[in-house]
Amino acid sequence: MKKIMFGILSILFLITITSCGTETDPEFRIINQRLTKANVQVQTSGGNTININDVTTGQVTAYQSTAEGNIIITAVIQNEAVSPTVTFMARKDKQYTIVILTGNVPSLRVDQ
Repeated sequence: MKKIMFGILSILFLITITSCGTETDPEFRIINQRLTKANVQVQTSGGNTININDVTTGQVTAYQSTAEGNIIITAVIQNEAVSPTVTFMARKDKQYTIVILTGNVPSLRVDQ
C-alpha cells in the first residue's frame, strides 16, 4: 500500500513540475522614426495577422504577444510608394522591437 501511495504521489509531483513551464510567447512592438505615420501588418507562422494602424512619428507601441515561428512585418508608410518588409524567426521568451527607419528609402530593422 505504501508503494502504491508513493507511486501516485511521485506521478502527481512529476505532472506538477512539467506543467509549470515558465516560457512566454514572443512579444514585439513598433517604433516609428519616420516623419510620417505608418500602418504595420504582422503575419505570424500560425496564419494570424495583426494590424497596427496609425503609428505616428516617434511613437513606441505597447508589446503584443505572438506565436513562436516565422514573422513577416510589412509597413505601409504614408506618402511612400515603397512598403518595406522584414522577416524574422520569433522565439519563446524574447522581445523584439521593429524600427521603421528614416532615410530616402523606407526600411525596417528588427532589434532584440
